[in-house]
Order: sequence, then structure tokens, then C-alpha cells
Amino acid sequence: MQQAAAATTPARWRCVGDSSLAGHGQQHLAGVVRLGVARRASIGAVWTSRLGPVRALVSEAAGERAAEGEEEGAAVRLFVGLPADAVVSDGRGVSRPRAVSAALRALKLLGVDGVELPVSWAVVQPGSGGWFEWAGYRAVATMVRDAGLDLRVSLRTDGDALPEWVADAADADPDILFTDRSGHRRVGCLSFAVDELPVLVGKSPLQAYEAFFRSFADEFEDFLGSTVTDVTVSLGPNGELQYPSYPPGNQGSHGYAGIGEFQCYDKYMLARLKRHAESSGQPLWGLSGPHDGPRYDESPESSAFFRESGGSWRSAYGEFFLSWYAGELLAHGDRVLAAASRAFGGKPVALSAKVPLLRGSSPVDATAGLHGGYGPVAEMFVRHGCAVIASGVEARPDATAEESLARVKVACAEHGARLAAESAPLAVARDGAGSGGGIWLSAGRTRPFQFTYQRMGAEFFSPAHWPLFVRFVRALECPEEAHEDDLPASADGGERLTVPSASASAADPLGEAAREVQTV
Repeated sequence: MQQAAAATTPARWRCVGDSSLAGHGQQHLAGVVRLGVARRASIGAVWTSRLGPVRALVSEAAGERAAEGEEEGAAVRLFVGLPADAVVSDGRGVSRPRAVSAALRALKLLGVDGVELPVSWAVVQPGSGGWFEWAGYRAVATMVRDAGLDLRVSLRTDGDALPEWVADAADADPDILFTDRSGHRRVGCLSFAVDELPVLVGKSPLQAYEAFFRSFADEFEDFLGSTVTDVTVSLGPNGELQYPSYPPGNQGSHGYAGIGEFQCYDKYMLARLKRHAESSGQPLWGLSGPHDGPRYDESPESSAFFRESGGSWRSAYGEFFLSWYAGELLAHGDRVLAAASRAFGGKPVALSAKVPLLRGSSPVDATAGLHGGYGPVAEMFVRHGCAVIASGVEARPDATAEESLARVKVACAEHGARLAAESAPLAVARDGAGSGGGIWLSAGRTRPFQFTYQRMGAEFFSPAHWPLFVRFVRALECPEEAHEDDLPASADGGERLTVPSASASAADPLGEAAREVQTV
């Protein structure tokens, strides 16, 4: 029985001794434990609590100590993002189902725990009525279940995931979109100030989000807790809890050197600022945003507001504004997570949401809405039993990125929040990291319990990237032992992963690579 089980378990390894990876290939499989078995044994307690009420993890000191022990001994669960267009635009089918199936088989053979599926609100609810189209996403979930993998679902309500009927509402009332000091609207980003206002065909965005969440929970009831183990909800641009303070056209806050702009100039945000100023006894402070606020590409020293010497942000007014601005961000996250908690309350899934790893100085944090740091964010997440996902992690973080990640870790540790992480796109391939890329994930008690590698596509399965990803998977578990050995094979010598050919075509997002993997 033990030999039969070994033949079917994934080929991802976990160290069990000083010499468990001393050699290469199948002859040393007797000296290792297949990770699929080791992981389940090591995180059994975490698995049970993860599928139950997560709030219990931080309710008492004894529970906190138990959670710390589980976190310290548990292996990092590894997920890989499915293509963003895994489901066709009408929501009724799967794009390239044979290629997706082959890719899932390859990941299972490698020993990956699961995959992440982005679910677009625009795809599943094309009209403003209460009808949702789930056929394509159910088909993907079935394929994942049949492959023996877990599924983390990301419910997207930002950017191109906004339905057409929401875009029509924004055309009719552009102030429901975030607006900068110059009056530029941020397409795809609903202002946090309209969360509870009936601006979407008589419904509030919050009501619409909750209906989306509830529809998913009802439709996937038979998958929850077995295949679907994690649900991530979007809290802002790119799914992250932040303002869209970076320049229009950028995909996130990491692609520019400036400090960004405040996004508080739509009429609804200005109305909230005015009420807050009046209630604080400073009505003149609520007439507008900072008159000397920064421009997108300014540095702290070139910005009159953020200058160290005489900058407005060090004044009583500056603290008033920055505290209000950050408070509006926290209040938005609190409202959306409360809606998600209501929709998934009692369901056997873990709830999570993303926070950005901001690169730069305190002004960058301030324009993004994190003036108070990550502590209040972690505290708010814990109230809703929600794990924190640090988004945009590099395989080899530089000093600034390391500092940002450290701040997130400290905040999670102080407030008892569970920490996960998500990579920047193809982080291993881009910075050439291989065997050493996963060392930071395995170091210390505060390592993430889960890591999502983004994202499948033709480049993911290319000859330049796939071998590096294989080495990354091994380094994730045994960084001190990882090496450039053979690609993994099953214990009985039958199935084997192949390095994809150079014929992978960018016209097919999974490419010929995925079809070749079908030969494993």
C-alpha cells in the first residue's frame, strides 16, 4: 500500500533529514517524503481551522500560541494563477480546455498545491438584473477538482472586471469614479465614497458586490471546502486595498518613480471631507483637498506638501487630511469585508484580500492611503477573519521591497493576522532567480502560509521559464538543498514532465508548451 501511494503522490519534496536531497533522480526518492503527504500531515490543524471560523485563531492567547506553532511548522502552500481569460467572455465555456487540462496535470505532477482563478464580475453579471452566468467557471472548477488540485478563487470587481452596466452608470455620473486634482477620472475604479449610495441602477456598489459574492457562494456550494478552499475579494485597484494614486495607464504602484496624487476630488469624496472637517471644528479644512498636493511624478522634496522642511503634511492640517484619507480607505475595506463575511459566513472556505507592497517613502504610503501603516489594516482584516495577501512580491526582493514586506509581516504578527503572498508577474523568470528564489519564503516563523505565483501563459511554459519555475518549487521547500537536477518524475518512472519546445506561440496564451505537457 505504501508503494502504491508513493507512486501517485506529487513530486514536490520537503526536506526530512540532512541528506534527503543528497542525490539526483528517482534513486533517492526513498530518502524523501513526497510533499503532498508531508504537507497534509504537517498542517492538519491549520487545515481544520482554515475551513472553520477563522476568527477563532486570534480570540485567545492560547489560540494565538497554537496558531504560531502551526505557522512555524507548516509548509508554504503553493498556488499558480490560471490565465486571466481562462473563461470565454460570455462566461459559458473554457478557453483552450485541452491546454488548461494539460497545464493542470503538469502542475499536479510537479507537486503544486493548487491554482488561482480570477473571476470577472463583468463576465458573470453582464446585466444589472439578478442573473449570473457561472457555467464557464464551474467547468474550470471541475477540471481543477479532477486534477486533484485546490482552487483559490479571486472575485474581481475592479478595472476591466467592472460590468458594462456599471460603466454606463459612470458615464451618466462620472463622479462615481475616483478623480484627481486635475479632474481626471480613473476608469474602472469606483470611488469609495459611493459604497453605500444607490448609484448603480438603484443599488449601491456594496449591495452589488454582496450579490456577486452570494451568487458565487450559492452556485459553488458543492465545491466549497473540498476544491474551492480560498476566496479572495477585491478591495481596490488591482484588487489591492489602496487608492489608485499611481499615474493613469500604469498597472500598479510599482511602475513609476513619483509619489503619486491624492484621489479625493470627486464630489462624493469632497462631500465626505466637508462633513468630517465640520464635525472636527475646522470647516475651512473641508473645502477641498490640499492646495499644494503632489503631482504623480513629483519626488517628496519637490512637493510642497511633502517637503521635510516646512511641508504641509507635518502641520495640524496635514495630519487632519492624511488621517481622514487613510480612514476612508480603511472604512471601505471594512465595508467590503463585512459584505464578504456575510456572504461566506459559515462556509468552509478561507477569506483573503490583498494589500500592496509599496516601494518608496512615507509620501508614497500616504497618497495610496496607508498613512497609518499596515497595523490598522491587519487589525481590520482580523476582525473579519480575513488573511492578508502581500501583493507584488519579487523572487529576489531588493532592500526597499524587503523593508515593505517586513512591515507587513510585523503588522500581521502583532495583530494575529494570517499572511499569504502573491508574486509579481513571472518573478522568477524576470530576475533570473532559480534555486535561491524561494529562500525568503522559508525563513522564520512569519513566512507566508501560502504563496501564489502569477501567472500561466505561453511564457510560463517556455523553455526559458519552465525549468526555472521547477527549481523555484523545490527551493520553496528546501532552499539550502535546492540544485539544478533533473526535472521531476513520478516514483514508478512512468509520467515525466518535459521542457516545452521553443515553438510556443504568443498567439495561444498557453501555447504549444501546454499541449506538449499533455505527453507527461
